[in-house]
Amino acid sequence: MYIFSFEKLEVWQNSRMFILDIYKLTNKFPSNEIFGITSQIKRSSSSIATNIAEGTSRNTNKDKAHFLTISYSSAMETLNHLIISKDLKYLSENEYIESREKIEKICNQINSLKKYYLSKE
Repeated sequence: MYIFSFEKLEVWQNSRMFILDIYKLTNKFPSNEIFGITSQIKRSSSSIATNIAEGTSRNTNKDKAHFLTISYSSAMETLNHLIISKDLKYLSENEYIESREKIEKICNQINSLKKYYLSKE
């Protein structure tokens, strides 16, 4: 089986694992939030990895960097949802901190990869 370039990226792998974490965390959110914050946080966390993957298929490094910017923005959206989830007591302090640390690592990796692409322009 062929392995695509995005699958080899540690940042994509970490983002993929983060999506699984988000799905596990949101399983315990109130059922009345299924179309609210639960849906929003699942979509925004998935968008982090999706835009990394999509960006790798682009022809120019500038375009690749653009998709990393979108990915970073999705990470910020996800962080916002995590903060609100903590405020609503859907997440414990420890769950929030662990999730935030993972987002921070992913964001650092996104920024590093983006700088790499832009340095090649």
